Amino acid sequence: MENSRGKVYLVGAGPGDAGLLTIKGRECLARAEVVVYDRLLNPALLAFAPPGAERIYVGKAPDRHALTQDEINELLVSLGRRGKQVVRLKGGDPFVFGRGGEEALALRAAGIPIEVVPGVTAAVAVPAYAGIPVTHRGLASTVAFITGNEDPRKENSAINWEGLARAVDTLVFLMGMANLPHIVARLLACGRSPDTPVALIRWGTRAEQETLTATLADIEGRAQEAGFSNPAIIVVGQVVSLRANLAWLEDKPLFGRRVVVTRPRAQAGGLSRRLAELGAEVLTCPVISTEPPADWQPLDAALEALQELDWIIFTSANGVRYFWQRLLEKCRDVRSLAGVKIAAIGPATSRALQERGIRADWQPEEYVAEAVAAGLGPLLRGQRVLLPRADIARPFLAADLRRQGAKATEVTAYRTVKVQEDAGYLKEMLSGGKVAAVTFTSSSTVRAFLELLGEGARDLLTGVDVFCIGPVTAATAREAGLKVTATAAKYTEEGLAQAIAAYYGRAALGGYRPNPEGMKI
Repeated sequence: MENSRGKVYLVGAGPGDAGLLTIKGRECLARAEVVVYDRLLNPALLAFAPPGAERIYVGKAPDRHALTQDEINELLVSLGRRGKQVVRLKGGDPFVFGRGGEEALALRAAGIPIEVVPGVTAAVAVPAYAGIPVTHRGLASTVAFITGNEDPRKENSAINWEGLARAVDTLVFLMGMANLPHIVARLLACGRSPDTPVALIRWGTRAEQETLTATLADIEGRAQEAGFSNPAIIVVGQVVSLRANLAWLEDKPLFGRRVVVTRPRAQAGGLSRRLAELGAEVLTCPVISTEPPADWQPLDAALEALQELDWIIFTSANGVRYFWQRLLEKCRDVRSLAGVKIAAIGPATSRALQERGIRADWQPEEYVAEAVAAGLGPLLRGQRVLLPRADIARPFLAADLRRQGAKATEVTAYRTVKVQEDAGYLKEMLSGGKVAAVTFTSSSTVRAFLELLGEGARDLLTGVDVFCIGPVTAATAREAGLKVTATAAKYTEEGLAQAIAAYYGRAALGGYRPNPEGMKI
């Protein structure tokens, strides 16, 4: 039976960089029951859909189709009639050479409600990422977007070549590499100057982005020498000359590198944003997540006895978050901590406390349990100390504090659990040599990541740089058989991002290589 609730959203996904998805597009994905998606889309976009949403691949390559366009239209109509909330995720903009108009007409004819969410078209974004504005005062007041897929053997071309050659300043051909000789020949024959600058931009906005510039007179030969191929766009016009001064993306220290972030999804944003700011393409692969403890009773008992404590030592922001969550659930608040001193293992933990109105009384200079024990332990002899921690936290800190005479009690504030991610795409990228680096921010991320990859994990990581947030994490990675490229000098997300940028910056100069045990940067 038909359900009038069904609706199809035609959403433009942008040209590749997941950050170019619009806010409305992301909101649509968050509500989707089914996502129907194209070839060349960044798989990171699919993570914005609910875990239980059905994902249907309908990709089309120039030489083969997963589904024909008619079959795609029929699929969308069928899903709409079944009452599904469908996101048809299309590269670039749905109505710019995306055949979105055909899909919209088919859905309207079938009585299926639609909504179009425009996307950032590759025709503008890809040149921009290569440092080429498609219009510029004094150089280009007009621009045309042209399909590069028209059959050159057609007797009557649908393209007004003479008008393009003589009347339009900037020409942007999409997916035209196979027809490059034909495009060049037609433009020259219709009067475009052989000296006109041309740019070929491949995999624009992605880690593999590559740009080749020449003139109409020699672009064919240059492209053949370089083995340039699709997916690429062709930009013709004087604006290409601006690239020499405007190639901003390639100035970033991590340009051209894809970096895997293994942090829990809820915590990965800060590191991912910083790496993206440095020019990396971030592949988020959360291998662990945090959950409440299986039994709240130990923490509840500790909360009831807060007035008996001298110190609480928080060793993670997660510990702060779950401690506070339970404190509020028990109808208590910050006043319950009156007279209790608070220690934080590092700046992220201190920030989590400050967000809840608490300023840490003590924080070590080095953000590891050993530094806490060495710096605070001598002050805690005879003191009653609570450590709200993860279920798999190292026992070292509590044991060493007890050795030094403290009355230390550990309680589980949260559990660390493995995330069951689909590793297919990750393995494909690793085996294809398309990943530059993997980051680890805890020992648990190291173990969970290797377990996710399964047998042959170390082979997949051959040639991939491994960066760790601190020495404990690095030691776990080495014990697992990984070669650690570098360890952050400051054991924070920012320190980790700086270590990655410093390593690649020095490696690019040819003067830096890590020692076998990894280096602090």
